[in-house]
Amino acid sequence: MSLDLDERQQAMLAEMGIAWLPGLVGAQAAAASAAARPVASPAAQAAAPGVVASPPAAVPAAARAPASAPVPLSVPAAEPAPAVRTAAPEPTLAGPVATLDWASLASTVAGCRACGLCEGRRNTVFGVGDRQAGWMVVGEAPGEQEDLRGEPFVGPAGQLLDAMLRSLGLSRSGGGVYIANVLKCRPPGNRNPEPAEVASCEPFLRRQVELVAPRIILALGRFAVQSLLRTDEPIGRLRGRVHQYQGIPLVVSYHPAYLLRNLPDKAKAWADLCLAQQVAAQAQAGSAGRPTAA
Repeated sequence: MSLDLDERQQAMLAEMGIAWLPGLVGAQAAAASAAARPVASPAAQAAAPGVVASPPAAVPAAARAPASAPVPLSVPAAEPAPAVRTAAPEPTLAGPVATLDWASLASTVAGCRACGLCEGRRNTVFGVGDRQAGWMVVGEAPGEQEDLRGEPFVGPAGQLLDAMLRSLGLSRSGGGVYIANVLKCRPPGNRNPEPAEVASCEPFLRRQVELVAPRIILALGRFAVQSLLRTDEPIGRLRGRVHQYQGIPLVVSYHPAYLLRNLPDKAKAWADLCLAQQVAAQAQAGSAGRPTAA
């Protein structure tokens, strides 16, 4: 089977770094693209990140508009979150956090001293993007550059994430997506987050999710995925399914920093984006069909 894209769609995919191979689809195109691609040095790969895969379908130009062409992926039925971990207690939005507006929530995060991470931070990393977005991207914890700038997903990993979002018509500056992390402060030496630190920060993330009220959540990276779904299952076993967080559909994928080190998995990340895009489009269609209150 052969799929043809118009010039605009091909340009969107080229911006993400995807090699379009007419006449091939799915795994065939990804394999052909990978076989044809010369091996680049690690420095070159970091300088020009891109998803090397053939997209399974055209991508809509706007995040909130229904897909102009159906993505050839079936959407699995939403499942309950996997087995609950016992490493950290279930956090709740008790007290004032549950009622804070955006300004008060950002101020509370900036002054938070609930765990030891506050001692070494330069800046808290609250979040960035459209606060009425249809998409919400959740990462793990700030790194050195994020700590310096106070913004999530900067540097090479952030550039790759921006390219991935642009392929869906989304932008942290232009609208359609809100980006946040599970942790708001950088762990020393970029070590893994500890359960107590995740538990201290999660009420802030929960409130952000409530305020944004997105149609879809894209969780990136093992610690973000396991924290939101409260499971120890690896990403490989959680991909390709629709999960739930606070009643909102959630799709799992790899962290952009991981993709920069593991180029073959960029094809899997593209499939995850297509699944999330289809779920978001269906959620929008369902929302548009509901009657409004008088």
